[in-house]
Amino acid sequence: MERELVAGRNFGEVYRVTNRTDLHAFLITAAEASGGRVLYASDPGRAPVYLGVQLDSDERMGMLFYPFRVTRNTIRKRPADEVRGQLRYGSEETWKRVHPVGRDVAGVDSTMIVGIDIEDGIFIGLDANLWDPLPMGISFYIKDADVAEAQRSGWHVWEKANKPGTKRQQPRSPTSLETIVAFRPERLLDYARLERRATSLRLDPPLRYSAAVAMANQVAVGKIQQRHVLEEQFALSSEQILNIINGRNRLSVAVRGGVAEHHLEQLLRNDPSVDRVDRLDVDAMHDFDVKMVSGKTYKVECKNASPKRYQGGEYKVEVQKTRASKGDPASRFYAVEAFDVVAACLFSPTGQWDFVFGRTSDMQRHKDFPDRLAPVQPITSAWVADLNNIE
Repeated sequence: MERELVAGRNFGEVYRVTNRTDLHAFLITAAEASGGRVLYASDPGRAPVYLGVQLDSDERMGMLFYPFRVTRNTIRKRPADEVRGQLRYGSEETWKRVHPVGRDVAGVDSTMIVGIDIEDGIFIGLDANLWDPLPMGISFYIKDADVAEAQRSGWHVWEKANKPGTKRQQPRSPTSLETIVAFRPERLLDYARLERRATSLRLDPPLRYSAAVAMANQVAVGKIQQRHVLEEQFALSSEQILNIINGRNRLSVAVRGGVAEHHLEQLLRNDPSVDRVDRLDVDAMHDFDVKMVSGKTYKVECKNASPKRYQGGEYKVEVQKTRASKGDPASRFYAVEAFDVVAACLFSPTGQWDFVFGRTSDMQRHKDFPDRLAPVQPITSAWVADLNNIE
């Protein structure tokens, strides 16, 4: 193990590398294409690679990259419609030891683990929190369809299943999903900002996904990451706001509801069988109006499934309001015709942002108010994972 300095900093292990000058040059070109002026670049014969970059706005960024080559080599027993990257530095006999990712203890520099697909002209950003320590010798695979979307849009975000393997007994992520971001070179500094925020706020994969999606439409070149409007209004940092939410159960429940609605909206908008999605955000109304390509329309209410199951193993979902109107005990319970479909988010019991859909006309009625839904509904086999399949 070598102990060297990179840019005058001790980031831990520094690897001697060969035949990677093209990856080094690709990083420099991308930093310039994304609106930066490279003030310093570390030795191309060493990994990780450090870049010091200045923007026209006078913002300066320090970026530490662990770059890995992505190729289209044919791999036995692997699908033909994918590209492959492999994490490999040093000799194979060293791969069994622990390879921690270098971090800036001051939190100023950003650390990134990226696949570089020079042939297709894109980066593939891996979650540096999940891939630390570096699992040397492990490969990662990206579908051609995701490569094409990154080339087309410039910034493509998706969730990928994370499963145990022969070298790892548990999935890398507790949710068994990880967020991947593939992007063109002109979005490199945007990705550095995303990784800086994800690391400083310790974002888990679902929140990292939401943060990455929110950055999709930002202007790529020379954009300064401004404080969010809520940070300005509350006179707090985003980390302080998240800590407040995390420390108050009611706030956490409300935020999880909003996050579930966000994921549901994305799911519906990406569904080819859905023609139109309108978010209502109106008190006493359902959450979404959805029109299908077939012409059918549905009033959809989003609810979080309970983390606890029935004894028989069925999931359950609470379908009632938080309180009743004074003098009207029935008002806490939803009328059967209030919405057509309940979309139950399964994150609480499964750790994954999956949804199942059930018709209110088939649901159990309240024992005292026959025109109202029972407050807790079992998620039975009649519920479906695709809104287009609901009957």
